[in-house]
Amino acid sequence: MPDTDLLMLQRDHIKTLQARYQAAMAAHGYDGLLISSGASPLQYGDDQGWAFQGYGPFLHWTGLAGFEHAWLLIRPGHKPLLSLYQPVDFWHATLELTPEPWHEEVELIYSDRRAAPQAEGVEALAVIGDPDLLVDLPGSHNPEGLCAALDETRVHKTPYEIECLAKANVLAVAGHRAARDAFLAGASEFDISLAYQQATRQREAEAPYNSIIGINEHAGILHYQYYDTATPSKSRSLLIDAGVRYRGYCSDITRTTAGLEEGRFAALVHGLEQLQFRLCDMVAPGVEYVAIHRRTHQGIAALLSAAGLVTGLSDEDMVAEGITRAFFPHGIGHFLGAQVHDVAGKPTPPPADAPFLRLTRTLEPGMVVTIEPGLYFIPSLLEPLLAGPLGMHLNHERIEELQGCGGIRIEDNVVVTEAGNRNLTREAES
Repeated sequence: MPDTDLLMLQRDHIKTLQARYQAAMAAHGYDGLLISSGASPLQYGDDQGWAFQGYGPFLHWTGLAGFEHAWLLIRPGHKPLLSLYQPVDFWHATLELTPEPWHEEVELIYSDRRAAPQAEGVEALAVIGDPDLLVDLPGSHNPEGLCAALDETRVHKTPYEIECLAKANVLAVAGHRAARDAFLAGASEFDISLAYQQATRQREAEAPYNSIIGINEHAGILHYQYYDTATPSKSRSLLIDAGVRYRGYCSDITRTTAGLEEGRFAALVHGLEQLQFRLCDMVAPGVEYVAIHRRTHQGIAALLSAAGLVTGLSDEDMVAEGITRAFFPHGIGHFLGAQVHDVAGKPTPPPADAPFLRLTRTLEPGMVVTIEPGLYFIPSLLEPLLAGPLGMHLNHERIEELQGCGGIRIEDNVVVTEAGNRNLTREAES
């Protein structure tokens, strides 16, 4: 989509949010809403701040992830008032906005003070954001009912949001390709991280989350958080879970690459990807997301059987006995938007057989979800099975061999459409 079309979609996006927010405010008895962008708190005992990402509702309106101490005032019958903090500062660069069409939909002001703008003409004011930044402000702070209603406004993405997510996928796919090539050329985890950042042209502090880049057994640590600077003697596998933030919106993609001469592991990667294709095809209006998660366990059972990792049990028994949960311990995915794990995904708690599932809704058009099956060789989860009565059904030798590869995860970002789905990640790869 040309950038000019995207910018015009943003104008429509703001008009849609104005209507959605005003309806939520009226339903909860407010005629004014003040939204804080947030600010980076200082690290304890230091004068350095943490990396800043911006508060979700502020990003939902503006996409401005880097503006601290900014405010957005919503009032029925008025343009939204956007106040950006622009101090006179010789220590730091001052962010400025390039003129864009959406600025015509807001009243834009700059302030050299961090204070919130006055909510003139407002009788019932709600203020939302980090409580530490709302001290001494008038109004009702983070009212639970209104905040839940505002979260609901983010469940169904506007066309503008979907195109931002699509662009974030295009940028991230370039990074994943660079990461794969670096791994196959013998790079370390640290070097792969640099290759990813170089290709995406985004610092890790600006990305929606810290990239997970695990070689060999590190691929079996779900949120592996370190980067080895040394290359292992033999690079058997790479798992990279990394995204890009574009105009405030996130991509969240995972790919797994088998090393040279790792035919058995490569076959598992291929098998899991085929399962992932089928799961993505399930995404459609009216489908229970929990059903996709449960179908994943059935597919994992079939893959374990086909690979000779588990024998003598039916697929149904593998699921019922908890064997598949030892190989696939997390949920199948989550909402995606201005936050990686976007809000309002669990109006009801996850079921007992899926305790880590972040999304329990029936899918509807406009929702954007991740589909991310995994198959891991995690010692702490497999050792009790191997040592217990079910151990006779597990191929100990083959599992021990594959533990050195860590695990597999394959993740796409998928939009629920009126007719089915749109896979933003595969679209970006084509």
